Amino acid sequence: MSPIHLPGLVNPHDLSADRQFAMNLARGMEVLRAFTLAEPLLGNREISERTGLPRPTVSRLTYTLTLLGYLSRVDKLQKYRLGSGVLSLGYPLLASMSVRQIARPIMETVAQATGCSVNLGMRDRTHVVYVESVRADKGNAHLPDIGTTRPLLQSAIGFALILAAPPAESAAILNYLKVHDQAMFEGSRDAFEKARQLFAAEGCCHVAGDWHKDINAVAVPIACVPGEPALAMNCTLYAHRNASEKLLHEVVPLLKKAVRELELAQGLR
Repeated sequence: MSPIHLPGLVNPHDLSADRQFAMNLARGMEVLRAFTLAEPLLGNREISERTGLPRPTVSRLTYTLTLLGYLSRVDKLQKYRLGSGVLSLGYPLLASMSVRQIARPIMETVAQATGCSVNLGMRDRTHVVYVESVRADKGNAHLPDIGTTRPLLQSAIGFALILAAPPAESAAILNYLKVHDQAMFEGSRDAFEKARQLFAAEGCCHVAGDWHKDINAVAVPIACVPGEPALAMNCTLYAHRNASEKLLHEVVPLLKKAVRELELAQGLR
């Protein structure tokens, strides 16, 4: 059986013999993905280290991406940052996701009732990316925003997306994660097994120390519109003595109700 090639879970080097695969385009996208919130400014050497691409190749790619408006050069530092072209690419996707407009009032109701931050997310490679966020938890020092990412294997919403996926897809994601970062995979094994058991029993996931030691979260997957990316919704709460108890006993029923309302509004129930 041939391996499942899920979006974002392919190694370009494994497709070098595929004549339909545009390797130069793939390398350019890898350059853009090298930039992060923690490292918004990168030079050619740093990009080369993060992508594994040769310096001369990186130099040609950054030159081209700058001329196209996807990178902006900071001359005095001899570094680059993402350009406005990247933002322009992302906006049509967000604007076309009608589920965001449907979900927002439902999420606001949950946030007001629980004091949690409520987020809608989908998988992007080895992470979850938030596509909508209602930030009601004022005590949360790590308030999320649209476009914020969380590791799949260190977050309740990531676990929910993995566990709700069809078996073959879920297995492919887990296999990629194991190869991509074995240390993280092994370190998350116990938490994932607990999430699997809770998901089987209650249809939700809970992580105390969700991607950050001060954040507790619960998450529920959302039935998928055919042809659309899988989504999940979470509620996060800044850690305090009774955070886990509150999330599991008070917040989860409201979160499940919100997901049912969202599915009904999309004709999925």
